[in-house]
Amino acid sequence: MSLKVAIQGIKGSNHHQVANDFFGNNIDLVECLSFDAMIDNICNGTADKGIMAIENSIAGSIIPNYNLVYHNNIHIIGEHYLSIHHNLMVSPGITIEGIQEVHSHPMALLQCKEFFRQYPEIKLVESVDTAETARRIKEEKLTTIAAIAPKKAAELYDLEIIAPEIQTIKNNATRFIILKKQNKVLPKEEINKASLRFITDHKRGSLATVLNVMSDCNMNLTKIQSLPVIETPWKYAFFVDVTFETYDHFAKAKSLLEIMSEDFRVLGEYKNALLP
Repeated sequence: MSLKVAIQGIKGSNHHQVANDFFGNNIDLVECLSFDAMIDNICNGTADKGIMAIENSIAGSIIPNYNLVYHNNIHIIGEHYLSIHHNLMVSPGITIEGIQEVHSHPMALLQCKEFFRQYPEIKLVESVDTAETARRIKEEKLTTIAAIAPKKAAELYDLEIIAPEIQTIKNNATRFIILKKQNKVLPKEEINKASLRFITDHKRGSLATVLNVMSDCNMNLTKIQSLPVIETPWKYAFFVDVTFETYDHFAKAKSLLEIMSEDFRVLGEYKNALLP
């Protein structure tokens, strides 16, 4: 029985590529057109695992996704970095002069703005997914609409790439997290990264004290993101990623942070992925 993996998007999307890179090709994709739907599929058992983009090297963090993981009690069991390649694709035989609109995910459009400065007559239209537009071009035989999508989408939906690698910054990568209902799928000796969420009180220096504890326990802080606590105005939660050499160091830090902070939770313990 194949592993059921929920992704935001459809076949040919970057999430699809990450699913194949992380789990191999022998998987059943559960296609979702929103991150909320993807989380729902994990929670109700329709999917065994999930793939979620969490931050981009250009655009930064995808803020709402942190709260989606926390509020649904989903666990991070891994991560994967993917180099992002944006390609302009059309129905066979169409040239760029015949394009009236380009549809893609808002992030893709943002990352290709410089390319389209030379084509002010082309309208940029936001859609739910990069590959979804590519599929629609094929199914509806659209000739005046182009898509920005990964190369895999052009192959799947028989489109022609008329302008490859149109992203403004070529060294562009997205970090994806791998999700599951239960925490930890690796033995302790293989775990060297963790994602945490906690709240500090309003005393001066309280966050600095927490960070000093992490440092004293040989934790390397790789990410910190603050988000408002919706239920309590002007109170903030911190989402933190740390790496460490031994699990014992992390266990010590964890026991101290549980005492020093409010609403402390480990969102995931997993293996640090290599940067692209």
